[in-house]
Amino acid sequence: MTIASKASLAAFCVLLFSLAGLGEARRVGCNSYSDSGSSLSTADAFTGSALSGNDAPLSADYADSRWLQQDALQWPSRISARLSADNVHAQLGTTTRDRNSLGKRASKTYPRDLDMRPTPEPTGASSSSTTVHITDEHDFALLLPNQPGELVSDAESDGAAFCTPGSSDSSCTQRFEDSFVRAARVTKADDGAWIQVTGCLDLSKSSLDSMDTGGQFDVRFPNGAQCTFGGYGASFIELVEPAANRFCMRCCSSADDQENCNSHQDRAGCQAAIPGTYSFPELGVSCED
Repeated sequence: MTIASKASLAAFCVLLFSLAGLGEARRVGCNSYSDSGSSLSTADAFTGSALSGNDAPLSADYADSRWLQQDALQWPSRISARLSADNVHAQLGTTTRDRNSLGKRASKTYPRDLDMRPTPEPTGASSSSTTVHITDEHDFALLLPNQPGELVSDAESDGAAFCTPGSSDSSCTQRFEDSFVRAARVTKADDGAWIQVTGCLDLSKSSLDSMDTGGQFDVRFPNGAQCTFGGYGASFIELVEPAANRFCMRCCSSADDQENCNSHQDRAGCQAAIPGTYSFPELGVSCED
């Protein structure tokens, strides 16, 4: 390679590095060079398996360690794509660390307007009549209106715990009717921070108002409300949406966990507040919007 060619390549690499990043520059051979006939080879053999994070290819496989000169014709569009992606991240306010985690830890990514104010303190003394639990899909309890036809939002002061028919909790004196819960799914956080149950209801097996758009129960309402997973004072949220035949509840292991049990999404609905399973095709049941 002539000195002029090397100088031109160096200038190109500097420009590419500034616009597209180190990963892209290295991928096309901007590292160390040696003449190898008609092609330019790198001293280090870069392969796809050596790349990760922000160095991931945009649209091509660079497993070949050689940079083919005609590939340079594709770089204007690649640089444009990279700059567009950076602009999106800038508007989202994400950092380089955030970008690496997007799609991997969804629970760590929040809407910018999510209310993270502390959870208000629990109200009233602990009571078995307002204690819920999650053991599995066939053994859990929910807080529900305790008066026929009462709206969920009006039951914050007198809601009571109701258990699945086969629940092993002997302290739970009120039980759902058979088939009131059409389908349910229990999931847990890998780090043990929370457990949740989500699913679909059959309102014909209850006295709930089918026109009721729903409401939320949490450590504040009703008095003494708690989930056994974290104990009295630990965060939990439960939403019941009769009009959508849907329910959801997540219990956290610690108090004031607005990251995983955000108590300020009472109007967001189950699918936003507690992402989970609301469609059960194997059972022919769905309560997704």
